[in-house]
Amino acid sequence: MSKRALLEVIALGPQDAVAAQAGGADRLELVTDMAADGLTPPRATFAAIRAAVDLPLRVMLRATDGFAAGDPAALCEEAAALRAEGAEEFVLGFLTPDGRPDLEAVAALAEVIDGCRWTFHRAIDRAADREALRKELAGTAGAGLDTYLTAGDARGVEAGLPVLLAEQARTAAAEPGYAPRILVGGGLGLGHLPALRAAGLDAFHIGGAARPDGWSAPVDAAAVREWREALDGVAVQRIS
Repeated sequence: MSKRALLEVIALGPQDAVAAQAGGADRLELVTDMAADGLTPPRATFAAIRAAVDLPLRVMLRATDGFAAGDPAALCEEAAALRAEGAEEFVLGFLTPDGRPDLEAVAALAEVIDGCRWTFHRAIDRAADREALRKELAGTAGAGLDTYLTAGDARGVEAGLPVLLAEQARTAAAEPGYAPRILVGGGLGLGHLPALRAAGLDAFHIGGAARPDGWSAPVDAAAVREWREALDGVAVQRIS
């Protein structure tokens, strides 16, 4: 029997979080400033969301738009403060100018969050060599890394579908560097779900899809519920 697929929803504040939970989300990614594709939220926002819902919360550690680490020391300071506030799961990921993983910055943050589970976000879709990135992170800086958020391609899931299916096969085969779960996000549409679920992918991430009226409006519980029901419906089809 297929297990329930994980549905992660981006939340900018408590109103988003409550609506996402009501719609059937399993986990939230907490960010601020979607004009910069999601930066570290204020500690007060994290605390307010944690008080509003009982879902797992993955908190973004990112100071600027793009995939450069910027000031790793400042990020480490913020990560430590969020840990002290009660954060237990994170999202991060940085590249060097030549498209390799910034192992120094990642390792510094992994040390500060001290074994907490974390997602390497869509920086993987901009990497010069996806396979090399996975192996480098697994070998030197991957403590706590349990998820890759990826569309398979910088252009989105439609372009990245073959990569996602191939990487899931390698994950299922337990190849070195492919142990972390694949969380599919970035241009993800409902129409992609049957092929992804049939291949064994079981974790999905939505942001704008949960906001029919755009990022200036809050998460819509009905939109989240549509995704929840679609994911559950695909699962039922696979086991019938």
